[in-house]
Parts: sequence; C-alpha cells; structure tokens
Amino acid sequence: MLQCTIKTRCAAAMAALLLLSAPAAAERLSSPDPAHALEGPALVRALREGGYTLYFRHTATDFTQNDRAMTGHAECATQRNLSDAGREQARAIGEAIRALGLPVGEVVASPFCRTLETGRLMFGRAEPSTVVRGYEGTSAANADYAKLALLLASPPAPGTLRMVTSHGNPFRAVAGPPHLGEGEAAVLKPAGAGFVVVARIRPGDWAGLAASEREK
Repeated sequence: MLQCTIKTRCAAAMAALLLLSAPAAAERLSSPDPAHALEGPALVRALREGGYTLYFRHTATDFTQNDRAMTGHAECATQRNLSDAGREQARAIGEAIRALGLPVGEVVASPFCRTLETGRLMFGRAEPSTVVRGYEGTSAANADYAKLALLLASPPAPGTLRMVTSHGNPFRAVAGPPHLGEGEAAVLKPAGAGFVVVARIRPGDWAGLAASEREK
C-alpha cells in the first residue's frame, strides 16, 4: 500500500500507479463496456443522478487553420479555432443538456482557444487546465497523461457531472481507440483505480436522448 506524507507526491504516485497497472492503450478500447453500457432513457436517468464524467472532444473546427505558429494559449489567431458550425454545435449540445435537466458540476477545459470556447458555449463557463491537455505550454514533446487518468478515475462532487472539453489525443492516450469525433463525448464511470466507458454520445445523438425521454 502506498503511504504518502506530502499531498502532491501522493497524487503523482497514484497517477503513475494507475497508468502502470492498466492494460496497454491498444487493449483498452474506449467503446462502451458491454457489462456497463447505457443508452436511451437508462442513460439519461443515470446522468441525472450524477457521478459520471463526460469527456468531450471540442466541437467542429476550421481545418484551414493550425497551431504550428502559436507560442501561447491566449493567441487564438495562431490556433485552429471552432468553425461557425462548431459554435452552433456547442450551443445546441448545451441546450440539450439543460433541457434534459442534467446536473452540471465542474467544467474543465484544455487551455486552447477551441476547447475553452466549446466549454463556455456549452455551459457558460470553463476552467482552463493543463491536466486535461496532458502537458504544459504548446508542445506535446513531454506529454504526460498520468494526471488526466487520475482525474477521470476520480468521482465528481456528489450529485453532479464533471464536464471536460479537451482534445481527441489525450483521451485516446488513456482509454485507447476508437478516436473521439469532434463534438463527441465519452461518458465515464469511476471503477476502482480506473474508469469504464458506459456510453459515447455524438453531437447528433442528444436530440435522440431527448426524444427517448418524451416517448418513455
């Protein structure tokens, strides 16, 4: 058993242990675990009770832009940003979440402009965090996803959902393939030292969830 006297060292040690004890990424498919998968009204009921993390990849972006010239996260003009369609997508997802009455708790986002904007358009707020990006600064050369794995394995505040708006690569690094599409969310349930994926929700699926609630 780990014994830590300094809080930050304990968190780092637990994060490293989580990644070391988990199967290789190629063996950890990020598709819903058949033993825990949820859909339709059952998924909505579970989400209303809280206790899950929804990890979103940012919504649709303008691929005529790129991040190669950026030197800081605040420099939106030198990054790939949301397209107009991506902004509408984020607003629509946020409206669907509110209409379903889901208990949104903390909202954390990668500090890139597209991910912060996604969170703020969906939920009206987002706290920037390099933990959900996996590295400080703008270079992935020293990426370390241990802290992200630890965050996703931890339960949110009781009765709430943790919302993460980040990128596809960090989630693939801790959960394996298949890659999240733009605007797609993975629904994660803490499980022991890790987490299980119980659902993946594409942007167009939110309307279906609302319809399933009306028809039940």
